[in-house]
Amino acid sequence: MTRSHKFAGAASLLALSASMAHADPALMFDLGGKFDKSFNEAAYNGAERWRAETGGSYREIEMQAAAQRVQFARRLAEAGSNPVVVMGFQNAPTLEEVAPDYPDTSFVLIDAVVDLPNVRSVIFAEHEGSYLVGMLAAMANETGTISFVGGMEIPLIASFACGYAQGAKAVNPDINVIVNYTGDTPAAWNDPVRGGEIARAQISQGSDVVFAAAGGTGLGVLQAAEDSDVFSIGVDSNQNYLHPGSVLTSMLKLVDQAVYDAFTDGPGLETGVVQMNLAAGGVGYALDEHNAHLISDQMQEAVEAAKAAIIAGELSVHDYREDSVCPAF
Repeated sequence: MTRSHKFAGAASLLALSASMAHADPALMFDLGGKFDKSFNEAAYNGAERWRAETGGSYREIEMQAAAQRVQFARRLAEAGSNPVVVMGFQNAPTLEEVAPDYPDTSFVLIDAVVDLPNVRSVIFAEHEGSYLVGMLAAMANETGTISFVGGMEIPLIASFACGYAQGAKAVNPDINVIVNYTGDTPAAWNDPVRGGEIARAQISQGSDVVFAAAGGTGLGVLQAAEDSDVFSIGVDSNQNYLHPGSVLTSMLKLVDQAVYDAFTDGPGLETGVVQMNLAAGGVGYALDEHNAHLISDQMQEAVEAAKAAIIAGELSVHDYREDSVCPAF
């Protein structure tokens, strides 16, 4: 069953056995590194917030290669960790293989769906958050061209690009949106040099706002934008602070909250599909002291109006994952 879940950090009301209540949770990062300042680091921050607030402890494990996915998930379950939070859509097959072997262990998968009784699948409406930053990009744009740098060319990342283009074209139907991807292997998430090269090529074609949805690769995009004196847009975590005055905003994806709530809910947590959309506060855009001077009152008012319309169901943002089609292109 899919539900729109308003995370509040409350502990699960399920009665837990004493042994289960004292189990340590665990976090398995995806490729790209724990401190990628984006997707994985958001998960780490959620786990650290849980640790700081509860005094609890948790296990963590970082993969160095895709071949370690099943091995590491099984290792955490064998060690008694519960729940085990696993990051990344590429770990769907991992849990399809591992979770049935540990029916008393709760697993949480971030960014994909696995239909098993002991798995909570957390998915995000990236297209909705990307629509909002696309609007901001178009309102800040002066050249008539903006761009997008994705990591792997997969439907998940295409949904970012499509939402971004829809938001931009809602502001300026004639705006040109350049889209490029870093690669088609997991290495695409951790290649900032390549990310910078792609961004510079886009900037040479007139782009003055570059949105990166590419994990650690995006760090090279943000740097190239600052070096070229154009705007960038960060992703997943709030990346405004990395290049103050150059990062226009960041498309927020509250992975940290999803991890925090999984750890808080603990063993025996409610499973099924959790949809983290705008209405649930699962995605959004970042406004802070590092970019407030870049976002005018008029820009913010326009984006907030669109946000309210999306939440109310008055404005629909097409999700590329539904049919592999983007109406903005």
